[in-house]
Amino acid sequence: MAEDVQTVAVNVYRTDDLVTVAAPMAGLGAEDIVVEVSADGRLAIRGDLRGALKDAKEVVVEEWTAGPYARDVALPASVDGERATLTYGNGVLVVALPVAADTRPARLHLDPIGPARGERVPDDSAAVHRHGGRA
Repeated sequence: MAEDVQTVAVNVYRTDDLVTVAAPMAGLGAEDIVVEVSADGRLAIRGDLRGALKDAKEVVVEEWTAGPYARDVALPASVDGERATLTYGNGVLVVALPVAADTRPARLHLDPIGPARGERVPDDSAAVHRHGGRA
């Protein structure tokens, strides 16, 4: 049976220099989350449990599920996706995007550093490497 994708609730904040998006994505590991900034000014958040815990435990009671999660958000300003900072802690993903003259798209991943920290790891479409802290 296919899992239903849960729409992630988000909070979006804006200052003169930064757009910040926070999304609760409980139960996932950093390796389960992908964030993409598109050239048309949208933020796509995807999460699906595929790491070490996926098949490691027997479900006894399941009243909520750990994804899959998805959300697309129109950003309120042009941002530099390549300079974005991602953090994930206590089940909440925080994406901090610097405001820019033009949107620079990027596909971003978190790489596990510890139990509640992540490090942004670029893939083929992003060439910047940054460290994130606790959310």
